[in-house]
Parts: sequence; C-alpha cells; structure tokens
Amino acid sequence: MNDAKTLHETRFLGLYERDGWTFCERPNARGVVGVLAITDDEKIILVEQFRKPINRRCIELPAGLVGDEEEHQDEPISHTAARELEEETGYTAAEITRLAACPTSPGMTSETTHLFLAAGLTKTSQGGGIDGENITVHVVPLRSLTLFLNKKENEGCSVNQMIYASLYLRSVK
Repeated sequence: MNDAKTLHETRFLGLYERDGWTFCERPNARGVVGVLAITDDEKIILVEQFRKPINRRCIELPAGLVGDEEEHQDEPISHTAARELEEETGYTAAEITRLAACPTSPGMTSETTHLFLAAGLTKTSQGGGIDGENITVHVVPLRSLTLFLNKKENEGCSVNQMIYASLYLRSVK
C-alpha cells in the first residue's frame, strides 16, 4: 500500500488512490478466508448472517478476515480458516486443504480471498460466531443444495458467490 495515497481511512475500511484509480482496502486485515466444509456423509455446512452493506441476510461459507486480531496477525492462513470454521459453525476439521487464492473484486479492492476445503469434520461446539455475530448454521445435503439456496433467495437472502466457486474448485481438483 505504500505507493497509494490515503483518501480516507476508518478502523475497518480505507479509500485510496493509485495512478488515478480509487479503490478500497481493509487496513486491519491481510485477506479473507472462505471454507468449503463437507461432512463425510456429503453435507455442506453454510452460515447465514445479516450483512449491513447489502442490508439483508446472506448465505455464505464459513469465512473470516486474515490477521484482523492482534493475537492472530502472524498465524498461517490455513490456521485462520480452521479457526473461523470452528468459531462460526462449531465444527473442527481433521484436514484443511487449499483450493485457491483469488482477488475478491479486483476493480474495487486489492483484497485476496483464500478458499479452503475442510474434511474429516467433527462437531465440537455450538458455533454461532464471536462478538455478537449472530450466525445461524445450516447443514444441507449437497444433493438438496440448489433447492435450499433457491428457497433462501425466495425468503430474501442473498447467496455469496464463494459457495459456487469453491464447489467448482472441489469438483476439478
């Protein structure tokens, strides 16, 4: 970021300019993780939470920011994925495998999303997130996923694209 001009910065979001292009970044994070969590009996674990920027609930992969908390700033990205999975869903994974690292929205931000596949899942706690995240956990049979997502969209939820991208990556790996 050292070659960009700061236009405005808050604790969680900054607006910058580089060579005439305005973009945003998270000054408190090094990226994002998304975790495709599939149980041994072929169920996908999804989360639902209210997202203020879109002003509605969103169905998502368990996900979180990389390095946004002081005690986790230097942790490996795969550890962040495992930690976020447990915090949000209450599941721990015997295996976390990298699927891809992709720009989140390269015309708007330099942020990278790191996608992981979690396998060997065990339910160890209730989940629901931290600090009042108010996360609802959904465990959905993969064969019923399209029906589930359509139902949630009809109820007014948005569906995050990381679900589709990670399922595709799982199928071609």
